[in-house]
Amino acid sequence: MSADPQAEAAAWLEDRSERVIETALARVFLTPHAAFKQKRAVRFDYVDFTTPELRYAALARELEFNRATAPDIYRGIRRITRAADGRLEFDGPGEELERVLEMRRFADDAVLSANPDALDGTMAEALGRTIARMHAAAPLRSVSGLAYTVPSNASVLRELAAELGAAAVEALNGATEAEYARRRPMLEARAASGFSRRCHGDLHLGNILVEQGRPVPFDCIEFNDALSDIDVFYDLAFLLMDLDFRDRRGAAVRVLSGYLDEAARSFPPQLWEGLAALPLMLSVRAAVRAHVCAHSGAAELGRRYLAAAQAHLAPPPPVLAAVGGLSGSGKSSLAREIAPALGAAPGAVILRSDEIRKRQAGVAPTKAAPRSAYSAQADAAVFEAMFATAEVLLRAGRAVVLDATFMRPELRARAEAVAAAAGAPFHGLWLDAPAAVLAARVAARSGDASDADVAVLRSQLTRDLGAISWRTLDASQPAEAAARGWLSEITG
Repeated sequence: MSADPQAEAAAWLEDRSERVIETALARVFLTPHAAFKQKRAVRFDYVDFTTPELRYAALARELEFNRATAPDIYRGIRRITRAADGRLEFDGPGEELERVLEMRRFADDAVLSANPDALDGTMAEALGRTIARMHAAAPLRSVSGLAYTVPSNASVLRELAAELGAAAVEALNGATEAEYARRRPMLEARAASGFSRRCHGDLHLGNILVEQGRPVPFDCIEFNDALSDIDVFYDLAFLLMDLDFRDRRGAAVRVLSGYLDEAARSFPPQLWEGLAALPLMLSVRAAVRAHVCAHSGAAELGRRYLAAAQAHLAPPPPVLAAVGGLSGSGKSSLAREIAPALGAAPGAVILRSDEIRKRQAGVAPTKAAPRSAYSAQADAAVFEAMFATAEVLLRAGRAVVLDATFMRPELRARAEAVAAAAGAPFHGLWLDAPAAVLAARVAARSGDASDADVAVLRSQLTRDLGAISWRTLDASQPAEAAARGWLSEITG
């Protein structure tokens, strides 16, 4: 029997590896075609891997949990054994020294933390929808996760006060405790209503890879249920915080809006009001990164995360913007450009009439809706849902952008009334462009939630729109330029 079987197994794996990744809890040995993960024999407040049985149980859970989202990456558990001649081998009949998790090797730059700009708008929305479906299929739990993390963060941050700044640490801890006390009844109600699940738990850019143009979450937390049995918004908050911290708010808005549209298909209607707790969740996630950075010797980066955590607890007030115009005017493009600049991080929630219509019709976002989905009754239901959701979001402190044609004056008036009822500023934007430009855009559109074609546009062009008091923008210019010009107007 080896004096240190784990060390001997690690040395054998390292001899066969191109590179070894070391973390506090594991070693990952990278070979040309596989990666082998070994749990370290360590013990911390949140994990105990000091016996082979505990490490093996964690490997089994890691395999089970991650196969739900990345089944072709996680291959299985391998036994490292000693052959009759004393050499080590995989899965032999001799003495077992260690067990490791085998994964398929993937390119280092496939991980989004190595290339965050790869998360463009379309992929960001797909990622949000992927996470929503993952959450909808996850087992129910009864806790939000914050009851564990808030006091744990406070304790660890105080231990690191010399590196992070004692005054800043105490200010954040006090603000966090006050906000958690304010949101605790809501979080408990959400847990009772199905919003707490067995989640990924560590959903930042370093644990999402892109293969064949598809985002794939991996490496979820398996070693401490208190970190993974959490509110689904708290799980999503890690990714949103990470993107916001990296100045990728545009991608964060697409993730959030895609997530919400997909989640609204399976979660209870209380989904929307839960966003009132998002600033707290973003702050707690940033605080986690602050102490992780300080522990690893990156105190300056830790202080930046600490400042971000404090800023999340003082969000700006919500606003309501509505973007209207005929088909092809670029409403959705403009909405996505202005949303990151409005309200609390990571920006405004976009409510798109085309997506609401598809939800109510029970079809996928880019699948054509049946003709019945465009009846007068169905159309009224779409706008009722849009305005009701907008009011809930505004009262939850979340900025909103409404994306619809708004061709009828009464709908434009209703949008303004929603903002007034919630006590939020209102901005109405009307996009205008020559008919030929609109027609060319509609004809070229594909893979979009809108079902409008050129025939629909021709019908719209004959409509009497009534007096339009909203700010008119030239929609023939790129959406980025139009957004930049308008934002400069409202910010001075």
